[in-house]
Formats: sequence, structure tokens, C-alpha cells
Amino acid sequence: MEIRNIAIIAHVDHGKTKLTDALMRQTGMVTDDSISMDSNALELERGITIYSKNASLFYKDTKINIVDTPGHADFGSEVERILRSIDSVLLVVDAQEGPMPQTKFVLKKSLELGIKPIVVINKIDKPAARPEWTHEKVLELFMDLGANEEQLNFATVYAIAKQGIAKINLSDESTDLTPLLDTILKKVSPAEADASKPFAFQPFNLAYDNYLGRMGIGRVVQGTIELNARVFIKKPEGVIIPGQITKIYTFEGVGKKEAPAAVAGDIVMLAGLPDIYIGDTVCVDQNQEPLPAIKIDEPTISLNFLVNNSPFAGQVGKYVTSRQIRERLEKELEVNVGLKIDFSPVDHYKVFGRGELHIAILLENMRREGFELQVSQPQVIIKDIDGIKNEPFEEATVDVPAEYVSIVIEKMSKRKGRMAAMHPEQNHTRLIYEIPTRGLLGYRNEFIVDTRGEGILCSEVIGYRPYAGDIEKRSTGSMISGETGRALAYSLANLQDRGSLYVPANTDIYEGQVIGNTSKGIDMTVNPIKGKKLTNMRSSNADIAIQLTSVQEMSLERGLEVIAEDEYLEITPQSIRLRKQNLTENDRIRATRRENS
Repeated sequence: MEIRNIAIIAHVDHGKTKLTDALMRQTGMVTDDSISMDSNALELERGITIYSKNASLFYKDTKINIVDTPGHADFGSEVERILRSIDSVLLVVDAQEGPMPQTKFVLKKSLELGIKPIVVINKIDKPAARPEWTHEKVLELFMDLGANEEQLNFATVYAIAKQGIAKINLSDESTDLTPLLDTILKKVSPAEADASKPFAFQPFNLAYDNYLGRMGIGRVVQGTIELNARVFIKKPEGVIIPGQITKIYTFEGVGKKEAPAAVAGDIVMLAGLPDIYIGDTVCVDQNQEPLPAIKIDEPTISLNFLVNNSPFAGQVGKYVTSRQIRERLEKELEVNVGLKIDFSPVDHYKVFGRGELHIAILLENMRREGFELQVSQPQVIIKDIDGIKNEPFEEATVDVPAEYVSIVIEKMSKRKGRMAAMHPEQNHTRLIYEIPTRGLLGYRNEFIVDTRGEGILCSEVIGYRPYAGDIEKRSTGSMISGETGRALAYSLANLQDRGSLYVPANTDIYEGQVIGNTSKGIDMTVNPIKGKKLTNMRSSNADIAIQLTSVQEMSLERGLEVIAEDEYLEITPQSIRLRKQNLTENDRIRATRRENS
């Protein structure tokens, strides 16, 4: 049986997973409409793909292996690795939005590897869909990225993934995805399957099982391997580790299936190799040449994970000790290859990640598992390159209605952003900025408020550049509770005029907790538990109801954005709180004096 290996790549929310799900249903690999490639609870809630997944389908006596990749830039490191193990990609582009930052990132990697993509222009049923314009923009992007003549002659398929419809021409009548499947068979070369050569396998992803341990997911580059075979793991640095294959899994539909052997060209999962890692070469002959190593993108931000020591610590958490947090982080390192952790500090663990969302997903998973901890403000990773201080930069693409362009330009300029392009399009304007990662930290929620929720902000890391200087990002101060108790509506009503509140009435709070922000930009200690004085004197205002404005309830992403350098974000299974590192006002004054002396 012939094998075709493809990956589906796109910007976030352009329809990769919907298209994969529709292909699975049409070919009978999935019969239940509720089964989706996005099976993780966080993926279902957020509507994005966080973890790359493998699936396969059978069509006209051909096995098609499909890798569904994440669309968010924070998880882009997974995409580059996957591209080395497949023969072609389906580049999915929204018919209204056109190519976006992650589209550019993944396409550039594909073209550099010599892959000839198949372009799928999706969501052609949108009222504002512009399929012809999108096709032109994709072609321009191919040319800008240096595509060769063969790559420029790409096949285009138009689709409505949600309805499971694809067509070669916009005017065609179609009821299913057969045109897309036929295009895959026509345009994607069969996987090279030289079974005569000695076995070689390279993992592009990792999985973990409590019984089987770490497992490698990758492509059998050549040869075949059977169960219980003796193999060698060749590390890029030259180390050779012997091992034995205890389980072989192939992918069928959206699940995996045990197999007695793995054949050249197929994408499989191997168990029994606890020391396997991304980019290693697994082979049967110790003298075999290792396959070219796969480079993993470096983290761009860091923050400290600490044991929760707030006055409310240990009330709801199941795992609260330093040892338990360390064990959980070590387990995360088994599969989360974009993460790095320094366990050497005594009082905290330094965690390095690809971005705020990358870290937020880890924290949310830990919180749901019953962990309780606190984290410091995210900081970008500064590098010294040739004696010059460098920091990570990102290319930010902003789509906003015309009336909000000026406020976005003002805010991006303050954050050291440099406008690279400006494209007015109908009622929207697309701005492209090159901006330090520091400038984007803490800006996304502010951007949503500035654009009344109508703007779209996407970014991707473009490398390290000379340090851009100081950035004044925070225009608000912290409203800090000076008392421990229950927040009362009477007090909060008086405080809400000073700024925005993070806690609703009747919430238990403690001294040093940040209960809101102040619009004047300076920290302010307040008393949110103060009640109304009771007297026996009648007042004309006695029956006026207290009116509280809506509260900006603290979420993980909001907390990581608004947290100040002298604060911690306290994370428990039930609550997320912002607090000062020094809880009492006297301690904060002393700490300020020490810094200034």
C-alpha cells in the first residue's frame, strides 16, 4: 500500500482542525460527529490547537498520514520539526483574512525545505470572503519568500471545511471533499519506502505514558523494524545509547493501533526508549550515519515558579510543596520540548518558555490538576551577541477598523514598535510592526479595550536584535488591600472611581493582595473591608442602592499581562489572585529604600 505523508499548517483559527475532522468523517475513519482532533479540554474551550496530533485515513488503497499542527506562534516550534518528516503540506488560508503572520512563518519553513504546498482557501462561504484576493495575496507571499518556479505553480483548492465541501474552481458544484483528496493523491509523491536499507527513524514529537514512559513519534526514514528489536539511539552530540523496542503503534483515524512492525515511509510511535529526544536517530547499526539533527526554537521569556506562601496558601490546593511542583515540571519536560527549566535556585524554579500563552497553558493544566503555586512577572531573555546586548523581536500584524488606527500607532510607538507596512483594506487597515517582545508583553488586553474588541493582533518571533532601550508600558498603578477580611460593596463602590476592580463584593481578601488598578499610575493602599457606619439618624440617601461597575475578574492571561515587577500571581485550583511580594506596607517601604540606596 502506498503512503502519503502531509501536514496541515495555517494561522490560528483558519480551519486546520475542522478540515482534518471533515476528512476523517468522509473516509469513515470517524463515525461520531462529536469526535475531534482537538480533544484536549483547553483546546475545546479556547478553540485553538495547542498540541500537534497525528491521524491517518485510507482513500483509494492509499494511506494518508496527516499531522495537525498548532496555529499559534507560541507553539510554532512544533511545526518546523514536523515539516522535516512529511512530503507536502496543506496550507489553509482564511478566504476573508488572507495570509497572516503564522501563515508566513510556516510557509517560509516549508519552502526552505523544498516542499511544494497545496493551498486550501477555506471559509469561502463567509459573507466578506475574498477568495480571488486571497489567492493573489498567497501568490505574492510565495514570491516574497523566494519560492522556486515549481513551488509557485501550486495547486489551489477552495473549501468550506465546516460543511465538508471542497472544489477546484469556485463555480464547481461539490458536496464533499473528494476534489481535495484527489488533489492530494495527484500532487503528493508517495513516501520513499526503501525497505532494503538498515532501519532509521527520527522523532519529531514526544508522547508520555505512565506505564510505557517516554515515546517517540516520527517517520521511519528507511528499512523496517519489528517488536522487541535491539536498536541504538544516536544523539546529535555523538552519544550512543542502546535500547529495545517494546511497543510499536501506527496511526489509524484519530487514534493509534498496536502493530508488529514499522515500515519505511510510515509515521509511527515507538515505546521502550526512555532516553529518546527530538532529532535523535534510532538505528539498528551502531556505525550508521545519523540523520540531520532537528533544531528546536529557543525560548524567549522566563519567569519564576514558587511555592505559594500567601495567607490563603494551602486552603484548596492538593499539591502545594516544592517537591511536588518540581516533579510536575520534570514530567512536563518529557513532552514539552519548547520548555526549559533551571532547577538550581534554592527558593524557586526558573521556567523558560516561548511566550505568555505557552506558559499560561502549562499553568492552567497544573491548576486543574490541583496544584497551588505563585509566579513572578515574565521577563524577556536578553542575550549578549558579539558584546552587544540583544533581545527578541517580533513581527506584529494588526488588523483594525480605520477609526482605531491612530490609537494603535500611538501605543505601538510608545512600546518601541517600528512600522514596516500599512495597508488600508476596505473598512479595515492592516499594520505590520517590528517590535521588541518586551513591548508586546502586557499589551494584548489593552489592545482589545482600545479597539473595542474589533481588532486582531498576531505576532511571530523574528529573531534577536540590539536592545531597544527602556519601554514605559504600565500606565496604571496597583490598588492594594491594607486589611484582611471580606470585601464589602460599600467600600468597593467608593474605590471604583479610582480605577478598575479585580474582585467582586463578598470576596475574601488579604493584606497585600492587589484588588484593582489605579488610573493615576501610582500604587495605593486602600481599605476594601470598611463597612457603612450605622446610626439611628434617618437620611434621605439611606435607601439608595449601591451600584458597582463590572469587575475585571483575574484570569491567567490577564494576570501575566498586568503583573508588576514587585508582584506575584497566586494560582490555585479555585482562584487566581494578584499580590505584592511584600504584603505589608511597611515591608514595601523598606524594600523600596533598599533598592534606592
